[in-house]
Amino acid sequence: MRTNDELVPAEERPTEPVRPRMTRTRIGILLATSVVYLAIVVGVLTTSWPVRFDWQVMLFRPYKQWPEIHTFLDYFVVLGQRGPTAVAVAAWLGWRTYKLRTLRPLLVLGTSLLLLNATVGAAKIGMGRLGPHYATAIGSNEMFAGGDIFPSGHTANAVVTWGVLAYLATTPRARRIASVSAALLALGVGMTTVYLGTHWMSDVTLGWTAGLLVLLVLPWFEAPMARAEELLLALWRRIRERRAVPAVPVTPLAIGAPRPAADGRRPVREPAGVGGRTARLPEGRPHLSAPRPRSERTPLTPTGSRRPPVPERVPRGAPLAPATGRGRTAGT
Repeated sequence: MRTNDELVPAEERPTEPVRPRMTRTRIGILLATSVVYLAIVVGVLTTSWPVRFDWQVMLFRPYKQWPEIHTFLDYFVVLGQRGPTAVAVAAWLGWRTYKLRTLRPLLVLGTSLLLLNATVGAAKIGMGRLGPHYATAIGSNEMFAGGDIFPSGHTANAVVTWGVLAYLATTPRARRIASVSAALLALGVGMTTVYLGTHWMSDVTLGWTAGLLVLLVLPWFEAPMARAEELLLALWRRIRERRAVPAVPVTPLAIGAPRPAADGRRPVREPAGVGGRTARLPEGRPHLSAPRPRSERTPLTPTGSRRPPVPERVPRGAPLAPATGRGRTAGT
């Protein structure tokens, strides 16, 4: 009989989360991407062909050529904004963390965003390029003028945030789908910023490159992330142990022994119940329990009459005894 694993294609079966390693292929792609990154920066600094192409696209003004899609692209570009995308991806990876019983998905997302902010943020501040809407002279590279748009943060963030989902995929098919989806989203977000006139074309190309560099170096941080996961889990176990309250043993009181009152008043004597314990109502108030069972030799009812004694009755027709009173006699 064929098992469920045999009925599912091998490439679609979920596998154990494998931490990627820095292979020679990955190192080669990383070096090539770094060369492209440096080439774009040098081209902009020297005001060569990337800057000339930037001005051609800017003067073409795409947002005026196709104004009918302006509203849609205003919302679409949010897919590259760091806040909303980070919250959405963190929610999904938080659920994966719960299902897989590992902190690795959230640690990978946090590490990638930290690397992105450090590298892209430093480049933005260091080169200080102005955007198309704030350009001062036609043909200039607008570098070191106090801006913060080179490289494009929206584009780099789209590459990293959505690319992390492909990086953490557990099946080959899911990895391919996530990779293609992340690439299309990053491409669309980058070109949207050019359409809206918020970035130069060279800003977008450098943003794609910067985001890809962050994804390529993540395997070097797998060992520190594994160590951080161990430390966080150990810390969580210690916190749970400290929060656990030990059970306090309850010493039963002797029959009839005084019980200290909660309000500091005179001690209250516990009434004895069945078996030497105090019977309580469901509300927790002490109450006397039923008396102990009687012995077979003990009579069920007391002997004699329960009516109080009364004087003997006088027969009808008998003379009444003279009544006495204070200061007077009968017949007076």
